[in-house]
Amino acid sequence: MYHMKIALACTVCGSRNYQIMSEHKERLTLKKFCKKCNRHTTHKSSI
Repeated sequence: MYHMKIALACTVCGSRNYQIMSEHKERLTLKKFCKKCNRHTTHKSSI
């Protein structure tokens, strides 16, 4: 398996705040801090 660069986008405002390296092919859903919303929100991968 190889690692892919994945961008995580906020589900509230849509801004792409994080980039991670992952070898998962399914979509990831993580709870991260969004600087634009100024709170912890759900971020989904944009595969």
